[in-house]
Amino acid sequence: MTEQANTGAGATEEQTPQFSLQRIYVRDLSFEAPKSPEIFRKEWTPAVEMDLNTRQKPLDGDFHEIVLTLSVTVKNGDEVAFIAEVQQAGIFLIKGLDAASMSHTLGAFCPNILFPYARETLDSLVVRGSFPALMLAPVNFDALYAQELQRLQQAAPENATH
Repeated sequence: MTEQANTGAGATEEQTPQFSLQRIYVRDLSFEAPKSPEIFRKEWTPAVEMDLNTRQKPLDGDFHEIVLTLSVTVKNGDEVAFIAEVQQAGIFLIKGLDAASMSHTLGAFCPNILFPYARETLDSLVVRGSFPALMLAPVNFDALYAQELQRLQQAAPENATH
């Protein structure tokens, strides 16, 4: 009786979706302040431009690397005060998901986990460059993912007619 219960539980575990974070790391990091030290002597009226990208790469087995690239360019008037970029990466074990759930996990859920680390890394980097902290607002990766799906769906009929 015990063997049957264990066998049944083992079959259920194989079908149960699994997700675990294996590692978070900085893949690349850069900072440039092209107008230093002159920029520090001017009135500080910053304009922040942020660019956000993600990419994914399957690794061995059910492991995936997700890389979130966060680039920030800050101008003071017409001059670039600094450019900072981080590629925050993570290795995730993901298995047992259907295609739609896997796509959402890789495209929204994983980047959402990485963003606070990328934001903190950039903030620390900028402060080390002697600039005020960035304090970037949170990003809604679910909304970005939904917008990208909608864009792809709208582009699909156009590609089919050409």
